Amino acid sequence: QVHIVESGGGLVQPGGSLRLSCVVSGNIFSFDLDWYRQAPGKQREMVASITDNGRTTYADSVKGRFTISRDNAKNTVYLQMNSLKFEDTAVYYCNFLQGRNAYWGQGTQVTVSS
Repeated sequence: QVHIVESGGGLVQPGGSLRLSCVVSGNIFSFDLDWYRQAPGKQREMVASITDNGRTTYADSVKGRFTISRDNAKNTVYLQMNSLKFEDTAVYYCNFLQGRNAYWGQGTQVTVSS
């Protein structure tokens, strides 16, 4: 079993920054992890991904502003979000990928508002 805890969301002004964390525990070996987000009335969007060997991928909408990284010693993946915009407001979810299994976190709310 895998347990996922997301944190770091909150209210931030446009242009501000937040760092989201996704901590995974359980029977863990090598894993990939994606960050998704979904705003009301919009489709779920993959924001960023990182493979077990550290390869990263970003959605065009966040390139140059968001950075995904991992600390394997802590089984934690981070999403550093800079230069936040109103359009970044959404619930952000971890999608933990290990072997043929996928697990979703509970989500953390990010609200960008003046």
